[in-house]
Amino acid sequence: MVYVLIGSLVTSFILTFFTMPFWIKKAKMAGLVWEDMNKYERPKNIAGSGGLVVVISFVVGVLYYIAIRTFVIKDVDGISIKIFSLLSVILLLTIVGIIDDLFGWRNKGLSMRTRIFLAIIASIPLVVINAGVSKMSFPFLGVVEFGILYPLLLIPLGVVGATTTFNFLAGFNGLEAGQGIIVVGFLSLVAYLTGTAWLAVVGLTMVASLAGFWFYNKNPAKVFPGDSLTWSIGALIAAMAILGDFQKIAIFVFIPYILETGLKLRGGLRKQSFGKPNEDGSLELPYEKIYGLEHAAIAILKKMKPSKKAYENDVVWLIHGFQILIIIWAYLIFM
Repeated sequence: MVYVLIGSLVTSFILTFFTMPFWIKKAKMAGLVWEDMNKYERPKNIAGSGGLVVVISFVVGVLYYIAIRTFVIKDVDGISIKIFSLLSVILLLTIVGIIDDLFGWRNKGLSMRTRIFLAIIASIPLVVINAGVSKMSFPFLGVVEFGILYPLLLIPLGVVGATTTFNFLAGFNGLEAGQGIIVVGFLSLVAYLTGTAWLAVVGLTMVASLAGFWFYNKNPAKVFPGDSLTWSIGALIAAMAILGDFQKIAIFVFIPYILETGLKLRGGLRKQSFGKPNEDGSLELPYEKIYGLEHAAIAILKKMKPSKKAYENDVVWLIHGFQILIIIWAYLIFM
């Protein structure tokens, strides 16, 4: 199992790391460039939709794992079907994300109604393979029996919720990739500890691909992830929770995204997450009220730091720190 894991991770990381410069060059040539909103000069030549490379590299790494299981280990336990269903959901939502990227966030992209509808359609592979399952675990409530409502209602809701909310906490260099590494990495550990090692391999393959991408996305970013990445990571988190049957842990770990959703709803889903950049690179609150964890992080840093200044990296690492604290809490409560 170790060499299978290493092979999948190395394949995914190398493909992303060495393909990304080519994508950055071609994206700029094609005019697929976006503005870096948290920089004072607001450069408008940052390559977009780098998440597509991440997902393709991830899929290749997972297919390597399936090939080894099939032709070398000769496992015939039906796990490959579950993996293909997971890949189907992720690829479908990656396509939705690419379409949204091409429409552009300034043009409001796809409507929320359209996104929800397409996410429901994309969840069908998971609905089909979980048709006989009727129970779901919740934090503090335990296992609840839902009957036929679990596959027909709760699985689509889970996919919709994870994909759309993961997309909310975004807009800062390295934030989405870093959050993906932290959350998916922890859920991969949960999968391994709860007896679904194959799911851990799939999750860590995405972590490896995200790590290769992070080097180009960290501040100052050379490439942005786009919805093609945020939607695919959200889909993977939902699929891992469903297939690994650790929904309550995934829901708990998603507390930052639940808070972010509440703050976004406070602004009618119209307020942007970006800060207001100063000439020295520090950030100010763009609104009088808080409409995202990013804004909350800026406010906290301006009060806590001796310099009374919040920088983009500070905001990203503070949010990562909050996510890690939630993960530690989840581990202590549920594991």
